[in-house]
Amino acid sequence: MRQPGVYSGMLSGGISGKTGPHSLPLARIKKIMKKSGDDVKMISGEAPILFSKACELFIEEITVRSWMKTLQGKGRTLHKEDVASAVIETDIFDFLVDTVVPDQSSAKSSDGENHKRIIPKTTS
Repeated sequence: MRQPGVYSGMLSGGISGKTGPHSLPLARIKKIMKKSGDDVKMISGEAPILFSKACELFIEEITVRSWMKTLQGKGRTLHKEDVASAVIETDIFDFLVDTVVPDQSSAKSSDGENHKRIIPKTTS
C-alpha cells in the first residue's frame, strides 16, 4: 500500500476542512504549470501545493521589501512605485527588472518634488 507523502498532510485541514492551508487557488497554479510547455502533461497533486507555498513566500518577501521602501519615503500606503523600487534594488529580483521600467517623464508629486514614475512594462 502506498504511504502518504511528506506534503499529503497539507491537503487536509485548513479553514474549510477541504481546501487545506494554502491560500492560492491550486487549480489556477496547475493550469499555469500546464501552460509552461508542451512537455508538461502530468502534474502530481503535491506539486501545486509546493508552488502555492513558494508563491506565498515570494509575495511575502517582495511585500516586506516594498514596505521598507514605503517607510523610507515616509509613506503610509504601499504603491506600485515602492514595489518597483524594491525589485530594482534587490539582486534576487533581477528576473523582474524588465517588467518595471522607469518612465522618461517626471511627474510632480504633492510635495512639489520631481519623481520619476515607474510604469509596469506590458507584454502583448
